[in-house]
Amino acid sequence: MASRSVRTPKDLVASKLVDEADLPTIADVAQRYAVSITPAMQDRIFTVDDPVGRQFVPTGQELLTTPEESADPIGDDPFTPVKGITHRYPDRVLLKPVHVCPVYCRFCFRREVVGPGDHMLRGEQLEAALDYIRAHPEIWEVIFTGGDPLVIAPSKLRPMLEALDAIEHVKVIRFHTRIPVVDPGRVTQDLVEALRLGTPVWVVVHTNHSQEIGDDARGALRRLVDAGVPLVSQTVLLKGVNDTPEALEDLFRTLVVNRVKPYYLHQGDLAKGTAHFRTTIGEGQELMRDLRGRVSGMCQPTYVLDIPGGHGKVPIGPVYLTDGAARVTDPWGEEHAYPPPPPAAATVTEEPGEKGRAGR
Repeated sequence: MASRSVRTPKDLVASKLVDEADLPTIADVAQRYAVSITPAMQDRIFTVDDPVGRQFVPTGQELLTTPEESADPIGDDPFTPVKGITHRYPDRVLLKPVHVCPVYCRFCFRREVVGPGDHMLRGEQLEAALDYIRAHPEIWEVIFTGGDPLVIAPSKLRPMLEALDAIEHVKVIRFHTRIPVVDPGRVTQDLVEALRLGTPVWVVVHTNHSQEIGDDARGALRRLVDAGVPLVSQTVLLKGVNDTPEALEDLFRTLVVNRVKPYYLHQGDLAKGTAHFRTTIGEGQELMRDLRGRVSGMCQPTYVLDIPGGHGKVPIGPVYLTDGAARVTDPWGEEHAYPPPPPAAATVTEEPGEKGRAGR
């Protein structure tokens, strides 16, 4: 395994992930968007253009911005009452205690605000965020995100979790993280113990291709599940990474075998410099239609769009009902009436003389 994370354009050249001739362009990209590739992911990149390389190795395409792209594509800012809190839905809040990640995905929807530096909530800021949660009894679930919240040392994470565990109306705590896959060595016994509370803790694992999931990642997932932490996954639909039925099938089967339930397949957000990753919604719907007939329901995520401007997340999967729900299409493309027509009434043909004999 590589010995350290790649963090600079010169590191990328030294690791043979970027050509020397492309260094000036990559330096421009790195000045705008953070770069980091963990040793675990370096080992899973077999070629720069493979499904893992495309996710983490910067390219000059990121300097191209289309008119519809935004620095805040899902509209977090208007729903931020205090630093570190996003409260878009009535019963749940995002808690963003840190803005750094072990890897920086080239398609990240928060790429304008994550990166190196001291961005952790501390002291009064953290207490203000917790006070906001305490003061809103409608908050049923707290979702740790960021950045990647599991980069926080267990010794610092534990007090945050204990504070939430003490809030009566908080019934569920959720983590959104890439750590178990991209930096599995961080899933230590100390971390697992920190996640074991009276309040149930769920972990949503972000992974986009089965090539990311090596033996170390499988071990990290196993440590979490064996400790009683339920796991689901989220995946971003990415052109050139997982936009085939075969790639998605392999990923979702791999996850289920490792006791991770596929939860969300996200349409790519309109983040700046990410147009080269986005499929159309129609293409995504066709992929979901292809999956419906070929893999178990356990392997089926919900295909969703986070509506730009902070209007929430909605399912956008294929529709199987037509004609006002009078017809339904099966997984193999054949249409059927619904409800089906009743069977034709049975008719009885009597042989000549039968009635007379029956009356005797």
